[in-house]
Amino acid sequence: MKYRRIEDTIIVRIDRGEEIMEKMKEVALKENIKLANVNALGAVDDFTVGVYNVDEQKYYSKTFTGAYEIVSLTGSINTMNGEYYAHMHMSVADSTGAAYGGHLNRAIVSATCEMFINIIYGEVDRFKDEATGLNLFDL
Repeated sequence: MKYRRIEDTIIVRIDRGEEIMEKMKEVALKENIKLANVNALGAVDDFTVGVYNVDEQKYYSKTFTGAYEIVSLTGSINTMNGEYYAHMHMSVADSTGAAYGGHLNRAIVSATCEMFINIIYGEVDRFKDEATGLNLFDL
């Protein structure tokens, strides 16, 4: 991974074999990011995404392997109890154009991942919402 900061934006290149969520966290901690919007694209060959069932308060995850293009990777960096927290969603497409996606748990880069972290000055923490079981913005 390599990255460069230009004013309020950090441009990140995540390389083949690296895990996206780990590298994003590494940058956020090094740069002391408390609040940011994240967008990325690239290619992955091993990833896990999930869908949350609110009634059961449970994530259902699925792991995929093979050649996939990242159609969209978007989300936020903020804090929960003052510590790093990220909430990311990823959509991918296979060679037939079929799309898959959901809440991103992990993703291994197959070629490259080009990420833009847009820093927002301020802080927004999260709290555990008992009604949904989710960690929501504490606004």
